[in-house]
Amino acid sequence: MTNKKIIVGITQGDSNGIGYEVIIKALADSRILEQFSPVIYGSRKLYNFYKKTIPEVEQMSDEGITIVDCIPDNCFAEPGEATPESARAAIKSLERAVSDLKEGKVDVIVTGPINKKAMSNEGFGFPGHTEFIQNAFGVKDVTMFMVSHRLKLGVVTGHIPLKDVCSHISEDKILSKLRLMTESLKKDFGVDMPRIGVLSLNPHSGDGGLLGTEEQDIIIPAIKKATDEGILAYGPFSPDGYFGLGHYEKFDATLAMYHDQGLSPFKALSFEDGVNFTAGLPVVRTSPDHGTAFELAGRDESDPRSMRAAIFTAIDIFRNRKAWENLQAGKMEERHLEGAEKRERPGRSQIA
Repeated sequence: MTNKKIIVGITQGDSNGIGYEVIIKALADSRILEQFSPVIYGSRKLYNFYKKTIPEVEQMSDEGITIVDCIPDNCFAEPGEATPESARAAIKSLERAVSDLKEGKVDVIVTGPINKKAMSNEGFGFPGHTEFIQNAFGVKDVTMFMVSHRLKLGVVTGHIPLKDVCSHISEDKILSKLRLMTESLKKDFGVDMPRIGVLSLNPHSGDGGLLGTEEQDIIIPAIKKATDEGILAYGPFSPDGYFGLGHYEKFDATLAMYHDQGLSPFKALSFEDGVNFTAGLPVVRTSPDHGTAFELAGRDESDPRSMRAAIFTAIDIFRNRKAWENLQAGKMEERHLEGAEKRERPGRSQIA
């Protein structure tokens, strides 16, 4: 495998949130820059503004850091405010980074935190990063895959109102997420035979139908179909006991039915180093597991650990995929050679 540095594209996110702060802090140690080449999509002007608000890094050298100016020159920062300008800046940063990712100018992207409502008000036609990137690469289905050293967790339904969750859960959707997670665990995380725990929708797994029938009608049949395909899926498990008793530690990943059912325990267990990874894309995209944190912006109170984890998780996944592709290519070549050898081997009639 080549030792060429991986090029990591990093979007600024909302320019009035903590995006620049966590990016600058995550890159502050010069030893980190020996391992990859960061490309920040945003504004040199905004970068320098936020750098001056962080005394311990103000004198930091920017050698090795590339900044792609894709925001209008007249931009300015209003830390802590969700403004139309900061939302438009987030959109432009994302669009340019994804365009460069498609063209192979960067190897992976890490997306900074955004304000979804503000972006929607400015005409951004997607619920979030995940859906935008999914559409950009023409992928039918992806899943939000939250990962940390303690836990890996996917969700069946993402950014939708809670009242709509039941109508969006189906056997096909659960099965699709289990397929995506299984494939990702193998090629992105190097797990040979991944085991996935599946959560129930209703309290106490529906209590035999007393508290809901989705488990009997949808979730259990989906798990059976997955098992018939060779996917190691188990459940459904009641979420309170599953997390409270540490049962998640017995599995390589967990599939939750909806956003907060999974992300609430995930962030309770892994907030500092948690990473949002989009499984199912032909490219690698990660992000920190926190939002814009407007209340902290410009005050040098942000924690860069999740951003740093997002960067290194993207790098690890990129390398794992290359290793996986090389392994599959080697297996195909081996099967090809075995087939050729069998075709060339003389039969009994020829020997006779």
